[in-house]
Amino acid sequence: MDSEISYDDFLKVDVRAGVITRAEPYPEARQPAIKLWIDFGGDIGEKKSSAQITAHYKPKDLIGTQVMAVVNFPPRQIGKFMSEVLVLGFPDEVGNVVLARPDQDVPIGGRLH
Repeated sequence: MDSEISYDDFLKVDVRAGVITRAEPYPEARQPAIKLWIDFGGDIGEKKSSAQITAHYKPKDLIGTQVMAVVNFPPRQIGKFMSEVLVLGFPDEVGNVVLARPDQDVPIGGRLH
């Protein structure tokens, strides 16, 4: 376990629920990835992300899927694609990413607490 943080530190990380509205292969990425467009509704709107999730997911199957993402990191250039949010996931037994997502539909833009 890493060092402890305070509750105030936790509150600085803005994790929201969003729904994937568009997904495309990203073959130009150094590591296999999928380009995602995620709708967080309200003031946040649609944001883009590059996610290394190709081992378990195909772009066409992700449309309409709810995911959780950190929305308050600065944008990051991933090759020619600007990633605006960090989609969250956990490694499986061999290190491939499995998406972290609500087990029931929740309102988009809802904040993790």
